[in-house]
Amino acid sequence: MKRFFFCLLLAFIAVMPMQVRAQIIEPVKWSIVVQDLNETEFDIVATATIDPEYHIYSTTMPDLGPLPTVFDIKTSEFFEAVGEARDLTDVPMFYDDIFEVEYKQFAGTAQFAQTFRKLKDGSFPITGEINYQACKDGQCVSLTEDVDLQYGVIEAAEPEANAGTKSNIWSMILEAILWGFAALLTPCVFPMIPMTVSFFMHGEGESKAQGRFKAFMYFVFIVALYTLPIAIIILVTWLVGGNSVTADIFNWLATHWLPNIIFFLVFMIFAASFFGAFEITLGSNMVNKSDSKQNTKNLGGIFFMALTLVLVSFACTGPIVGTVLIKSTSGEFWAPIVTMFAFAVAFALPFALFAFFPNLLQRLPKSGGWLNSVKVVLGFIEVALGFKFLSVADQTYHWHLLDREVYLGIWIVCFALLGLYLLGKLRFKGEKEVKELGVFRLVLIIIDFVFVIYMIPGMWGAPLKALSGYLPPKQTLDFDLNRIIEENSEKVIDYVDAKFANLAVAPQGEAQAVATFDEEVKYADLFHLAHNLKGYFDYDQALAAAKATNKPIFIDFTGHGCVNCREMEANVWSDPRVKDMLRNDFVICALYVDDKTSLPESEWYTSTYDGKEKKTIGRKYADFQISKFGTNAQPYYCLMDHNGNLLMKPRAYDLDKDAFVAFLKDGIKNFQEGTYYQHVID
Repeated sequence: MKRFFFCLLLAFIAVMPMQVRAQIIEPVKWSIVVQDLNETEFDIVATATIDPEYHIYSTTMPDLGPLPTVFDIKTSEFFEAVGEARDLTDVPMFYDDIFEVEYKQFAGTAQFAQTFRKLKDGSFPITGEINYQACKDGQCVSLTEDVDLQYGVIEAAEPEANAGTKSNIWSMILEAILWGFAALLTPCVFPMIPMTVSFFMHGEGESKAQGRFKAFMYFVFIVALYTLPIAIIILVTWLVGGNSVTADIFNWLATHWLPNIIFFLVFMIFAASFFGAFEITLGSNMVNKSDSKQNTKNLGGIFFMALTLVLVSFACTGPIVGTVLIKSTSGEFWAPIVTMFAFAVAFALPFALFAFFPNLLQRLPKSGGWLNSVKVVLGFIEVALGFKFLSVADQTYHWHLLDREVYLGIWIVCFALLGLYLLGKLRFKGEKEVKELGVFRLVLIIIDFVFVIYMIPGMWGAPLKALSGYLPPKQTLDFDLNRIIEENSEKVIDYVDAKFANLAVAPQGEAQAVATFDEEVKYADLFHLAHNLKGYFDYDQALAAAKATNKPIFIDFTGHGCVNCREMEANVWSDPRVKDMLRNDFVICALYVDDKTSLPESEWYTSTYDGKEKKTIGRKYADFQISKFGTNAQPYYCLMDHNGNLLMKPRAYDLDKDAFVAFLKDGIKNFQEGTYYQHVID
């Protein structure tokens, strides 16, 4: 039956209007050559270079599932077929939970072959076609590649295939470089820039060549620390064949209390150093090295700085790196390593430049102690941003130490003290009195106090959209004035509706029945939705509620440490159109993939995806996301019907409000019409 419906879908694709089908432009490029095996047998070898968004399937497929790649070569008096077509590229088996079968699918490049036996000597034509199915994001199309060869003539198509592969590699490298630069703007990475500047200020007495050598080694260490461990992880993952291994590693690093506490302490230690409590320097034994080793005397400290940068940055870049690593399981062994190297170079380059910059600062006049003022300002910034890591651990483990008002209180005090310092009202030991204000300092003072004033209303529920990625979720506020007003408004509306309900007349005298689902919300004591929306935090319960109320499901794969999730909630979910549809037209299901709360032992289960036992809420829904949708990135939004079918192509982080509104509207329309999208994991 599943096969029947799948064929109907293919028939629908086949009769689509030409202008729609024209959007699919050669998703696969083929190189088809003849290779002699011995004096009497030869292979027809077909190499597929697949566009990054697409994938194709094996020559051997189960009865249920997507269509296989089929060789249809016309034999003649000159040759005959020996056996069936086969896969030359080997990849792990993929489990399709829609069709409940296993098969192989290929992304990037794939090779297929079929053996033939010569019946007569000489040259002869080989004609036929290769029929295959190419899919992306749940959309599939059946295509045909013509085979037109001449046995005895060396084909020149192989260099073209290599060129196509190189083109794909370069596109991935370019994408990795852009991600590397973009990662600099994340809240985990940005505060490392002032830390880098401060660290490389301690270079008095060294030559320009020594300073440049240190900056270069800093660059090398960052690139090596990113690339070499990644290469090892890829190798292990590729050998073991467990896709979820890498996802677990980066999820642990980004959300576990231990690394986040370490990151927090590192920031506090550096801040204390900026305030003059102590100097972060190497031991005297390093200083007393022989002259012949002066160029390398600080390598230990430089390596520590590079290691700190890489570890801290993983909290934000982990999902990016994890996505690249998962690609290695589809047979691309070198591509992830090369692209990770490109990412590391782009990421490290600005830090290397900042490492060069302090050496120039030291040669500028030091009158007025302006260099020390820069360090103190950076110290206040380090204190504020360091609490982000403590906040992630606090949310993930539900300690409730840094709820939104406490976190905001720390920031308000911190930046208020910074303003007083810039005014000269607060001085640290050894600093001179500020007798007059320069224009630049005055501008900083104005900006700082405007920022403080901007944060104060957040203590009572102001959204503070500009800081949404840094702050704990608004739901953690003990006193949210907006929520109180909204809840009381709803009570007034309900009261009015109840009073005037007897005035409403149902069409044709029929009663208006409203489906409800009154079961107590599971995990309601742990999680809350943004903007006082109502929903569920357990997939099975949300599915039952959707069936009872006849509404589609809006699944929000989210996390306590997900910066982009908070930005989406603050900037997109806050749109009145979005809130209205989420509140009235969907059953919302927020699934936290990084939560550390233990499941009852009766709910533990062994994943069919990676064979590991899942014992926490986070691991349960991280496994659900990876196994069903093939991604571990958050936020990730899915619209589904009561049977778990996707109504729309899932959406990730995108602050385009109009596009999100269209996404929801189209999902409602498809739910009403009973249409859905097939989703096949890349």
